[in-house]
Amino acid sequence: MSASAETLPILYRDDSLVAVHKPAGLLVHRTGLDRHETRFALQIVRDQIGRTLWPLHRLDKGTSGLLLFALDREAGRIVSGQFEQGEVEKSYLAVVRGHPPERGEIDHPLVRLADPYAGAPGGPAQAALTRYRRLATVELPHRVDRYPSSRYALLELKPATGRWHQLRRHLKHLSHPIIGDATHGKGRHNRLFQALFDSQRLLLVATRLRLLHPVSGQTLHLEAPPSGDFQRVLDALGWGEAWRIQPAACLDESICASRE
Repeated sequence: MSASAETLPILYRDDSLVAVHKPAGLLVHRTGLDRHETRFALQIVRDQIGRTLWPLHRLDKGTSGLLLFALDREAGRIVSGQFEQGEVEKSYLAVVRGHPPERGEIDHPLVRLADPYAGAPGGPAQAALTRYRRLATVELPHRVDRYPSSRYALLELKPATGRWHQLRRHLKHLSHPIIGDATHGKGRHNRLFQALFDSQRLLLVATRLRLLHPVSGQTLHLEAPPSGDFQRVLDALGWGEAWRIQPAACLDESICASRE
């Protein structure tokens, strides 16, 4: 690796897995979604550590945070199976418009969109479930819609399924879209955050993964702090440490019981 080569922060590495912190604006791997892109997390990390990688899951281009790769084909097969069976617990943080209830779940089927990552066509609605809890709220003295002030909240999100753009689409369905979401969000609120905080990104970060290690079978907890551009917005809203929370109860007790 040359001294000028781009690198990503490594959060965890052993003989089977490597986890990195993906910045917002970076694709996981080459796709027809953005034909003009020349930077991809897969290639950056491959060159950084000098190993072949197997991608295990995906993060949207605009989402930052914890991204996991396998370092051999068999580990990739095992962990990919856990993702496919919904056996990996995933946690995210998001800044959203409004003040949702303190906790709840969004059980709302989502039409299967064409998936340019996998080359899959669209299809009928699929079951989709997201659990959430509210971590912090704020009311800013800025008129955006018809009210003299604007409300925002920090949420922890736990998707129990893995549909395309599930979190972004579910928060839109809840009428609390994620700030910075140009597709499913509210342009006026996005522009306010750009003006106030110079925030040019989707305010969604992947913070935790819980899975079984493909070799030892032991429970593996992986964590990533918010990136600097996300943390800067949290600080400006007075939520600097609000994300430092204990993990919520396991989504599926039968899965968790088997891991203890």
